[in-house]
Amino acid sequence: MKKKNKNCQSCGMPLKSDENGGGTEANGQRSNIYCSHCYENGSFKLPNITVDGMKERVMDKMVEMKFPKFLANIFTRNIYKLERWKD
Repeated sequence: MKKKNKNCQSCGMPLKSDENGGGTEANGQRSNIYCSHCYENGSFKLPNITVDGMKERVMDKMVEMKFPKFLANIFTRNIYKLERWKD
């Protein structure tokens, strides 16, 4: 049985906040670990993005959503620990 994560293991977004209910695997099933913004049809939407690029992308999106920049920085500081970025 696959572990159910609370947050996307690519960008850190809470999976419960994903308006599409999560990303999709190649067989059409919902992903247990990635959101629909990061993962679709069994592949990453941005396969060549770096962990630093993802952190910057998420911070920019949070600021766009009116989060204070210091909070965006706090929420993104551990992106490098997510499953996608290990190794």
